[in-house]
Formats: sequence, structure tokens, C-alpha cells
Amino acid sequence: MENNIKDSMANEMADTKTKKAERSGGNGLKDWKGILIALIAGASAILCVTLMSDRLVDYKQSVGGGLTATGSASCDFESDLIVWRGSYTAFDTTTQSAYRKLAKDGEAVKKYLLENGVTEDEMTFGSVSISQRWNTEYNDLGYEIGRTLEGYDLYQQITVTSNDVDKVDAVSRDVTQLIESNVEFTSYEPEYFYTKLDELKLQLVDEATQNAKARIDIMAQGTGASLGELLNANLGVFQITAQNTSSEYSYGGSFDTSSRFKTASITVKLNYSVQ
Repeated sequence: MENNIKDSMANEMADTKTKKAERSGGNGLKDWKGILIALIAGASAILCVTLMSDRLVDYKQSVGGGLTATGSASCDFESDLIVWRGSYTAFDTTTQSAYRKLAKDGEAVKKYLLENGVTEDEMTFGSVSISQRWNTEYNDLGYEIGRTLEGYDLYQQITVTSNDVDKVDAVSRDVTQLIESNVEFTSYEPEYFYTKLDELKLQLVDEATQNAKARIDIMAQGTGASLGELLNANLGVFQITAQNTSSEYSYGGSFDTSSRFKTASITVKLNYSVQ
């Protein structure tokens, strides 16, 4: 009996030593895993710092320390196309009689334009618009008590488009002959255009780009820097305004049609890296 107790105690002591040894071995493995993870994390951090440093150096050599300049170009020009619009109206109690009056006035307008050198090819007559004219009746208290149809108003517009700016410009400003002929004619302000505007725009872009590059070259010489590659180029918006004005500039660009003599301008922004 005593021997059995001793053997049992001996076995328990052996099992305890074995478990301690196993726990000791497991903790050692965990310690090695922690060290390995720490080493990997440290190496990754060093790699990230190195990459960020390299990129920061590249940035300073390019955008951060580059040279930027904005060039500009402008040009005065005269419009070579004019668009002038006028309208005339007629009124009568029936559409038929009103239309006859309108047609008669239309012939008078056409004759006037032909006599002043405007060709039929330069004229475009628009469609006829019709509206009703009503007479509203009120009582002594100011309340509406009824409406009666007075008649019909007919309206037609004519558009003259020509490359002879002087001719149409003069015609648009002298319509007294039509008014004296009892034609209810309304003359609108002419619009002026330039048919070679696309070519002019390309010319201005080229000049503005050269201007910006010349400014950067001067900056590089003054600072002793050596230019690298072109990093960025931005084209501004075209500003087409009446000559000798600047208040018509707008953020999205402007396009004046009310002036015969205009100024077109553009800006170009260049950014170069430096060595």
C-alpha cells in the first residue's frame, strides 16, 4: 500500500515536470514569433520611410521646386461678318386682312433693302407669328366683367447676313424711310462676327505658349537652375471683348458680338521641373 502511494506521487511529479517543460517550450516559440513579427514590422517601416523620402526628393525637384509661369497673348481684329435683325407688325380685325397688311409691309421692307444694296441672298424672312388682342372691360368697382376680341397681331422678322459690314451697318441705322412708309418696323442692334476666329485662336495659343516658356527661361537663368521636363500645361479661356475694354472678362470666358472692333486674348500656364 505504501509503495503504491509512492509510485503515484512519483508519477504525478513526472507529469508536472513534463507539462512545465511543454509550457516552457511553447512560450519560447511564442517569443520567437513575436521577435520575427517585430523584425518584419521594422523592416517595413524602414522601407516606407525610404520610399517616402525618395518621393519627397522627386517632388521637390519637380513640382515643389519647379518653375511655373503664365504667358499671355492678345490681338485686335475687325469683324468681317454682320448679322442684323429687324421686325415688322400688322394688326386688323381678321387674320386675313392682317396678313395682307403684313405682306404689303414685307414687300416694302424688301424693296428698301434692295435699294440700299442688300441682295436677296443676304435676306432671310422668318415665319409669321399670330397673337390675339383682347379688350378687357371693367365695372365701376374695378372688377373685370368681360372680354371682347379686338383683332389679331401678326409679327414677322427679317435677318440680313452679309460680309459687307459697312453696307449693312449703315442700313441698320437708317430705317426712317420704312417708318415714313407707315411700316411698323423695329431695328435691333447688329451682331458682329469673325469668320477666321479659329485660326486666330490657334495663333494666340502658340504666342501665349512661347511667352510662358520665355518667362520660365529667364527665371531659370536668373536662379541658375537647369530646366527638366514639362510637368504641366494649362490653357486658359478665350476672352473676346470690345476693344479697349476689360470689364467684360468673365471666369468662363467671354464672346462679344455687339462690337465691330474686338480684342481676343488667352493665357497659357506652364510648369517645368528643375535639376
